[in-house]
Amino acid sequence: MDQKFVHEYLQAKPGTFITKPFAQDVDVYKVQHKMFATLYEGKEGQMGENGEPVWWLNLKCDPDEALLLRDKYAAIVPGYHMNKRLWNTIVLDGSIPEEEIKRMIDDSYQIVVDNLPSAQRAELDRLTQS
Repeated sequence: MDQKFVHEYLQAKPGTFITKPFAQDVDVYKVQHKMFATLYEGKEGQMGENGEPVWWLNLKCDPDEALLLRDKYAAIVPGYHMNKRLWNTIVLDGSIPEEEIKRMIDDSYQIVVDNLPSAQRAELDRLTQS
């Protein structure tokens, strides 16, 4: 799964918008002004098999599942520049199945939505029904 597909999948989540509060090369995906993902080019010089830069994706995660995912996949590490208990960084190097990445994105989005105040959840519901 490449960076473009991840970007499109993230952006398609209801009510999602992108900001760049950290740097121009770091996309921050938010729902109701709450961050659920970041997408950015990984460490300088890190290249994939195709010679393209490797991208990193930060996602919010249940703390227990975060640990399980880190044990299961070498390309999942504690959240880079994030609360390491609640966030994972996924190195988009092709080693994690596409469906698993989608599931993690869906979970991150849902964690944030579930923790929104009821008025913001209702506003989001109105946006998605329009």
